[in-house]
Amino acid sequence: MNIIELIYFMFQQSMFFMIPLLIVALGGMFSERSGIVNIALEGKMVMGAFAGVFIITTFQNPDPNVMDQGLLLLALLAAMLTGMVMALLHAFASINLKANQIISGIAINMFAPAFAIYIAIFVFNTQHIPFLNQFRIVSVPFLGSIPVLGPLFFQGVYITTYLGFLICAASAFVLYKTKFGLRLRACGEHPQAADSVGVNVVGIRYAGVLISGALAGMGGLIWIVPISNSFGGSVAGYGFLALAVLIFGAWKPMRILFAAFFFGILQAIASSFTGIPFLRDLGIPSNFYQMLPYIATLVFLAFTSKNTQAPKAVGQPYDKGKR
Repeated sequence: MNIIELIYFMFQQSMFFMIPLLIVALGGMFSERSGIVNIALEGKMVMGAFAGVFIITTFQNPDPNVMDQGLLLLALLAAMLTGMVMALLHAFASINLKANQIISGIAINMFAPAFAIYIAIFVFNTQHIPFLNQFRIVSVPFLGSIPVLGPLFFQGVYITTYLGFLICAASAFVLYKTKFGLRLRACGEHPQAADSVGVNVVGIRYAGVLISGALAGMGGLIWIVPISNSFGGSVAGYGFLALAVLIFGAWKPMRILFAAFFFGILQAIASSFTGIPFLRDLGIPSNFYQMLPYIATLVFLAFTSKNTQAPKAVGQPYDKGKR
């Protein structure tokens, strides 16, 4: 493998890990910008991945040579809806019941994998639900033959890659260029002031949490599909890593994009270092590479968290009578 092929290989591998991180972190951004802490991203990813894989396994063509992008889109829709159901529970507990938002999120994180494993065993008689990966696009017509850009963005890809960038651009537009985005940010900074000018704080916070659930559920399936052929009730802590990306990205879409790309590269190195000659020849134990993304998370958060400021009202139950 020459240097050019290595660059193409690492970039594509990074996309597999970056896109779900990006989408889930953006979901967390919408929730926390509205004022609701969303530590439940992990559980919502698990439930979304479970629902999506369930749809794929149930309806896919048994011929491994068949490509079915429509089925992937249907599975993504199911993952989004499932994530929204879990988000609705989190929103009701956090907004209506004014429960501790951290505890509510932890409860969802504990419930999701247990529920997914129980249903998988009940329906499929196995903890790991197998599926065929029929969604990889070998080369996008015409675009795949473009020099440099073709091998980077249009060969060996999934439609979810383009979906991730589209969601990032749409998130930036919604957050900074629409009335909804302005109201969302206001509810996360000073909900009483927003309420005083007629903003429905409860409605906006529900919307932020539901968007978060949809994106987290989608991200769970997007993480599973390119790197595995079965789902066993876990997303390997990616929901928590997405929280780190959210903090490192300072709750801003473009910074989240770059943070997700950075962590995606580290995760690609951790999963593919045996295919990189100079890393393989170093003789470093594989456990070090597997720990690398999480070590980097701790280091970067330690040095950058003081310089990043969360929305002022995040985590605070809204009291209409408080001024």
